[in-house]
Amino acid sequence: MSGPLVVLVGPMGVGKSTVGQLLAQRLGVGYRDTDDDIVAEQGRSIAEIFVDEGEETFRALEKQAVHRALAAHDGVLALGGGSILDADTRALLAEQRVVYLAMDVEEAVKRTGLNAARPLLAVNPRKQWRELMEARRGLYEGVATAVVATDGRTPEEVTQAALDALELKDA
Repeated sequence: MSGPLVVLVGPMGVGKSTVGQLLAQRLGVGYRDTDDDIVAEQGRSIAEIFVDEGEETFRALEKQAVHRALAAHDGVLALGGGSILDADTRALLAEQRVVYLAMDVEEAVKRTGLNAARPLLAVNPRKQWRELMEARRGLYEGVATAVVATDGRTPEEVTQAALDALELKDA
């Protein structure tokens, strides 16, 4: 299997960045986040890209960033919450070891406050989060090698659960 050792997918605020960094430390590999790649490349936040150019432009940038990272990174890779919407990306993920970090809406509220920095949740955040998850849950599950619930767990507990689910050992 070429590409990343582990790919993390899941909704915004689930902890992909935090758990990804912990996983990378535990496995002794590098960490990369495609959202960070986009921000660095574009010189502006994801929210600004959404506002200035719209979701379609952002999704095209996201697809490019994900495909580059899948080809070039061999450590732990965290993908943006909507990256699995693209069929080409899902096809590439079929060849990877993917962990879907899952959470329910109440946990999402606790973690993100469903704040305005999340452009897809700007109006009626709870309702929009539920609708996003209804549309995406099956896609996340479809690409996942393992599903790890994050509700009520510390990042360290989620990291251990991911290692256990993938039967990976610490470095």
